[in-house]
Amino acid sequence: MPEQAGLPWYGENRRVPGLRREEVAMLAGVSVDYYTRLERGNVAGVSQTVLEALARALQLDDVERGHLFDLVRAAQTHAPRPRRRSRERIRPSVQHTLDAMTGVPAFVRNRRLDILAANRLGRAFYSQHFDSPYRPVNSALFAFLDPHAVDFYLDWESVARDVVAVLHAEAGRDPYDRGLSDLVGQLSTRSEAFRTLWAAHNVRKHDTGIKTVRHPLVGDVTFTYESMELTADPDLTMFVYTPEPGSKSAQALDLLANWTATADEETTDADHEEQPRHSSRAE
Repeated sequence: MPEQAGLPWYGENRRVPGLRREEVAMLAGVSVDYYTRLERGNVAGVSQTVLEALARALQLDDVERGHLFDLVRAAQTHAPRPRRRSRERIRPSVQHTLDAMTGVPAFVRNRRLDILAANRLGRAFYSQHFDSPYRPVNSALFAFLDPHAVDFYLDWESVARDVVAVLHAEAGRDPYDRGLSDLVGQLSTRSEAFRTLWAAHNVRKHDTGIKTVRHPLVGDVTFTYESMELTADPDLTMFVYTPEPGSKSAQALDLLANWTATADEETTDADHEEQPRHSSRAE
């Protein structure tokens, strides 16, 4: 609103909230005609100084500011022929790192929200994602297309907004990612909720936060998630979920870890029993 930007406001009714075009132009120190050209995508020759002024005028946060610069950079770059990226490979040392974290769920995800690797507890925690018929295993596909998602995420609306905002940010960063375009197209054609949220053009990063889910085996689990970008593997991020020590959520994860270990032992024993027995006497 104008008062938040330091502009006088006389209580007049506005059809939509926010600043008018001429108000943004004035705050950014550009003409209305020039700002209108920028709005329409004519960003040829726009300077970083002007973009910084627009970011301040619109009171963009760091993620929104980065998205603005990404969009302009993409518009100023000669568009390459869209190509489908090859599937990211998880290095053995990354999988070993995941496996070493036995007490917390952990997984690695790319920027399109494909879950590429997980530790044993991570797979058990996200079992419905891995069991979902939609492939690849992807947080957005699960959230918008799998009916189990509404029961799994206790605050599904918030999760859905975050998922779309993360994809929007990635679309601005790399608008020629064929895999991302295919994902957005699939979700847009099959989910009205996704189409509505995508039209809002919100952006954000998925770095840290608190989330509560309802796991089908151990019930409600509240945890803090932390993300760590893998500097040796561009576009890949490791996520680790940690509950409050001594909480019911920590007990639930302990129960899930014990259940998973028992299930793995039973599977191993069954595999051993199925091995053919060889006679020690030569025939």
